[in-house]
Amino acid sequence: MEGVRSFLLLRKFLTSDNVLKNIIVNQNASKERIADRVSIYRNLSSQKRLSTAVLNKISSKTTRSFSDGKTIMLSSSSKTQSVADKPKYTNGLINEKSPYLLQHAHNPVQWYPWGPEAIEKAKVQKKLIFLSVGYSTCHWCHVMEKESFENENVAKIMNDHYINIKVDREERPDIDLVYLSFVMASTGNESWPMSVFLTPDLQPVSGGTYFPPEDRWGHLGFKTALLTLAKKWKENPQQCLEVGQHVIIALQQLSVDDNLSTVVLGEGIWDKCVQKYMLLYETEFGGFGMAPKFPHASILNFHFHYYARDKSNPDGKKCLEMCLYTLTKIAKGAVHDHVCSGFARYSDGNDWHVHHFEKMLYDQAQLVVAYTDAFLATKDEFYADIVYDIIKYVNRDLRHESGGYFSAEDSDSFPTFETTYKKEGAFCLWEYNELKELLNDKKINDISYLEIFCEYFSINEEGNISPITDLRGELVHKNALIIYDSKEEIIQKFNLSTEEFNQVIKDCIKIVYDARKNRPRPDLDTKILCSWNGLMLSALAQAGQGLGENSFVDDAIKTAYFIKKYLYDVTTTTLLHSCYRDDNGDILKMKNPIKAFLDDYAFLIKGLLDLYEASFDRRWLNWARELQLKQNDMFWDSKDGGYFTCSAEDKTIVLRLKEDHDGAEPSGNSVSCHNLLRLAAHADKSDEENGSEKKRDMAKKILVAFAKRLNDSPTALPEMMSALMFYNDSPTKVLISGGRSDPRTLEMVRAVRTRLLPGRVLCVADPADTPAVLHHVKPANVGPRAHVCRRYACSLPLTDVKQLENLLDETPAAVAKK
Repeated sequence: MEGVRSFLLLRKFLTSDNVLKNIIVNQNASKERIADRVSIYRNLSSQKRLSTAVLNKISSKTTRSFSDGKTIMLSSSSKTQSVADKPKYTNGLINEKSPYLLQHAHNPVQWYPWGPEAIEKAKVQKKLIFLSVGYSTCHWCHVMEKESFENENVAKIMNDHYINIKVDREERPDIDLVYLSFVMASTGNESWPMSVFLTPDLQPVSGGTYFPPEDRWGHLGFKTALLTLAKKWKENPQQCLEVGQHVIIALQQLSVDDNLSTVVLGEGIWDKCVQKYMLLYETEFGGFGMAPKFPHASILNFHFHYYARDKSNPDGKKCLEMCLYTLTKIAKGAVHDHVCSGFARYSDGNDWHVHHFEKMLYDQAQLVVAYTDAFLATKDEFYADIVYDIIKYVNRDLRHESGGYFSAEDSDSFPTFETTYKKEGAFCLWEYNELKELLNDKKINDISYLEIFCEYFSINEEGNISPITDLRGELVHKNALIIYDSKEEIIQKFNLSTEEFNQVIKDCIKIVYDARKNRPRPDLDTKILCSWNGLMLSALAQAGQGLGENSFVDDAIKTAYFIKKYLYDVTTTTLLHSCYRDDNGDILKMKNPIKAFLDDYAFLIKGLLDLYEASFDRRWLNWARELQLKQNDMFWDSKDGGYFTCSAEDKTIVLRLKEDHDGAEPSGNSVSCHNLLRLAAHADKSDEENGSEKKRDMAKKILVAFAKRLNDSPTALPEMMSALMFYNDSPTKVLISGGRSDPRTLEMVRAVRTRLLPGRVLCVADPADTPAVLHHVKPANVGPRAHVCRRYACSLPLTDVKQLENLLDETPAAVAKK
């Protein structure tokens, strides 16, 4: 969707009321730039938000053990309520399962969850709906709650004039996408919290993101917005209804492309995409575009693929160089938690230093894949170490004992058990004196550990965070661990051996880690999402193959069983979007569970295909096939091709849209295009209805449906651009016939798995299998054999591993030139 065009269309429909126009047009000036869709994709305003907000103060504090994620109640301050005290307010969110919604269950605002009760109330009482969308680890969601939703005066205005609905965007991405499209179109901003005013028929009439409680800095306050819209509705509801209707019509028109392509794009378009990324590449610290910086794993995936398809191409070599440098700088940056492992979501600074501290499961999963690819391309153990680091973190801090993974850790936490206000980064940051107390007494060669540690991680006595980036004054004297100098420089400066230096840093990290365990932990979002667990399943399976680590594959299998037990309805053979952990640590589902969306199916199918290639257990391949058929039934657009993000079942969704952007997560259509091509390679020609050609044709229709988007904005869909290369090159199918426990077979498998081969399909046919795994190959009775199939032609049987390696090292581009 083109933001400028839609903005102009929507503005045309606005009334002449100046204050109302301010709500829609000028409110964005007080917002922080969008987190997930940065300026490399959208030409948006990028003013930073200024705020003197005091962070969220809550009545009871919790901390978590590093090992089990269980919640432990702590002693409370004199200002907090006792356990026996009844909260002053309780609203309609109290029976929800989402941690984000439960955070708001005791606001004075009469919140309702999205559903028929609230919508019917709005119609009966003839009130506008105020829709607030956010997520549990969102810092500015916490700020708006503290400033406005906990304010009784603001709550009274909301309760008197509106039906108030709170939505967890991670729980209901379909609702989020519809109204985010409106906010993006009307204000040029996308971020959270998202604040939208709806008619009782759920049509948006105005909206924005974060509102300060009062008019300030020349920007509209939340109370002014509430009262202005309420007055407008009371005086002329018909006008608001007409605005809402026009908005929906405009969004419908903008979501339909009148100039659909009829052909699949070719090589020129991915070359064009690479050239655009080269212009966006930031040479000093890596990444694409300037701050705020995100890992954007889809961009890295595309560049690795571009490199691997033609390793002799100078642009391909540059793609590899950009990937490796970016991943190295991210790993050395403060976004990487050097003490407790894992990665924060993004950096406000250009050097990956100052950042928001929330850790998201989807980032961990996608970075595992990126660092695995980096290792496969270079065989540099540095990248493998980061893979182990991330998986250590998610298995220790985000995994339920049954195998599913929780969503995220918050950025805000209490600095101490006695404080009553949370601060951003309190769990992660250090003052120099704290580190001095921990490390100064330990020495090597008469040099204190403190001196070496501080030099390596750029620790200063005054703190290493610039006041320019500390707008709220919370980070004074604080240090975020970041590595600027090389290890070799530090070793030389202190005249240490490599072994001595490594041991010092290892010892220091252990000491600091143990000290951090004694701090209050950030909140854990214990929501378990099918889509993000599908990404993690894929990551574990790919890392297990690339690093030869069977324990990762075992973790992936455990996750797959978890999803099938808790996020799959066997009676309807459909997926569920989410499940939750209760207070006892058990897994529970909602009474009326949320049915899965496109991303749930696409990401899980990808994970299952990767797990099949990691385990050669046909059950995972078969389940992937079954889920693909269900996905086709529920989401496929039979008219124009591609998949809608949600099914047509929920009539409260006023628009069914197709995500056209690979951002913090890849789009469901991009991943589905890959999945269909892989499933086509696995298909049995005897099953014409669901065979290879049908799946490949569906992949083609996706690429055709998004061809204009790919051509006009090639950097918007890097994951789909990778799928486009996959489609044009055809898969690299490696078919091995031999016993799965035969060392000769395993050596052939190892030769495949230790290479960077995007678009690879790997299968083993064991003589014990009945029937044979693929119609292409019969189980061998004379020793293991391998076939390599490219561009619909297969090699003669290969019995020598070296022959197989030589054939695999021929890139798709080289094969095409033969």
